Amino acid sequence: MSSTSRAPEAEVPTYLLVHGIGASHRYYRRMQQSLAVTGHTHSLDLPGFGGTRRPERPIPVEEYGTLLGRLLDQLEVPRAVLVGHSMGAQFVTELARQRPDIASHLVLIGPVTDPRRATAVKQAMGLTRDSVKEPPAGKLIVFRDYLKCGPRWFSSELAQMLDYRTDLSLREVRSPTLVIRGANDPVSGHVWCESLSAAVPNGQLVEVEGHRHLVHHTAAAQAAAHIEGHVRRHPSITHPAA
Repeated sequence: MSSTSRAPEAEVPTYLLVHGIGASHRYYRRMQQSLAVTGHTHSLDLPGFGGTRRPERPIPVEEYGTLLGRLLDQLEVPRAVLVGHSMGAQFVTELARQRPDIASHLVLIGPVTDPRRATAVKQAMGLTRDSVKEPPAGKLIVFRDYLKCGPRWFSSELAQMLDYRTDLSLREVRSPTLVIRGANDPVSGHVWCESLSAAVPNGQLVEVEGHRHLVHHTAAAQAAAHIEGHVRRHPSITHPAA
């Protein structure tokens, strides 16, 4: 896990950064550095990813959500801004659904999976189209992490990703929600992201021109600024513990 902190102050947000399928905390480094200027940050590698030990069975999205809640409890973080990219957006959505007491705000970056594209073939096509035009530095980080994950675990979790209905789970979330996508992202489309932002109170969609699925890496400072602005604009709603 990668963590950064600034001097203790009242109302300083804590950001939890959750990676997507096949990835790790590494592609969050740029954005984490930007967010660390105004808050505390935690970025981690989930079981089976980033070189961590692979579980003996596939882990459903719901179970990853529970694990993230336990992690924040262990870190003694009572409230956090939950930030997830791609499949990580599913993980933090599930955490916000299960534990509304923890989720001060929700941020979904390049979220998946649009039910109209919920097949392995369509997802592979989108990722291939995206990868061709991502900058070399981003592709290298992702490629190395995919090798560490391995095709077997990737395939196991891909099935979980395709089965999970982010849109339906989001209907149960009451945290102010920001959806961010690169305007040229072939994986997470405009109509899909717009529907997600409309599904929650205080939902907002931001599209970053000239960027793709790795917008949190290629436009890290800009993405961080949008997240910080979202937190400032929308006061955290306190929910009782589930």
